Amino acid sequence: MGEILVAEATEEETATLKTCLQRQGVDRAVRGTELVVRGTDLLGPGVEVLSVFIASTVGARELDACPDLRLVATRSTGFDHIDLAACAQRGIVVANVPAYGENTVAEHTFALILSLSRNVHKAWVRTRGSDFSLRGLRGFDLRGRTIGLVGTGRIGLHVAKIARGFGMRVLAYDTRPQPLIAEVLGFEYCGLEELVSSSDIVSLHLPLTPATHHLVNLDLLRRFKPGALLINTARGGLVDTRALLEALDEGVLGGAGLDVLEGEHTMSEDRRRLLSAEGEEGLRTWLGNHILIEREDVVVTPHIAFDSTEAVARILDVTAENIAGFLAGTPQNVLSPGRP
Repeated sequence: MGEILVAEATEEETATLKTCLQRQGVDRAVRGTELVVRGTDLLGPGVEVLSVFIASTVGARELDACPDLRLVATRSTGFDHIDLAACAQRGIVVANVPAYGENTVAEHTFALILSLSRNVHKAWVRTRGSDFSLRGLRGFDLRGRTIGLVGTGRIGLHVAKIARGFGMRVLAYDTRPQPLIAEVLGFEYCGLEELVSSSDIVSLHLPLTPATHHLVNLDLLRRFKPGALLINTARGGLVDTRALLEALDEGVLGGAGLDVLEGEHTMSEDRRRLLSAEGEEGLRTWLGNHILIEREDVVVTPHIAFDSTEAVARILDVTAENIAGFLAGTPQNVLSPGRP
């Protein structure tokens, strides 16, 4: 029997997953590492199941290094870090965790919104320096404001519920609208351009696909309502980093709250290694991200919107179920090439 390799996991997470697997009747060798899968260093013969998170890359090179691999179990809803077509060509099944924390990510969305709307981040820095002046800290109420949601999947719908609790008007854009749910929750669908031009806050809740890459570009940003906030807790690649910086410099946007960054996996790299691995474009994005982080009108968190005790427990439970189901011949939550 092959082993189960669990990458991007703390010792505690690996131990918890192993316990979950044992409860499911799976008695296999489990090897855990906090390292990401990128290249072939961690891989080799004997790995039958590979469990990764979002910083890993699972493409043809990685798959070829694992001749015994049968299942990739990602501990995430998104799967843009996995080459589904390459997996399918090799007969490798890919499974994800389709729902684990819509409330978790939605709550973090509002943590970013409130930090910007009430200048919490600026006030925190100032008071740590024993400056208790109110100068430049006046914010604005959410009640009566309009929030525009780009994407109305599970997370987007939960954001809509919270927004209604704040007394906000909710607009939404989705290529697959759900009019009945909109009626029940009290929001309305509209076109993307109408949404960005009418919203005080625009929040992104889309998967990253070739069709959504750089959806938020300079042309769209210049159509935003002047002074609007942009919130992204989805994927960094939805937003063109250089366009965002330009829009902030021009005063088109009032600020941005970002839990994700374009090319965020490179943020811990030094410039020399980055240029070698990612090229000039990767280096430009890296520099742009560092400029964003230093801005007072931008709040950045390190992709932690998912990271609550309850959500991680659900992720590990479902991942164990995915692995156990596959090994028992009843795979679940299976992804296929071409899935939108």
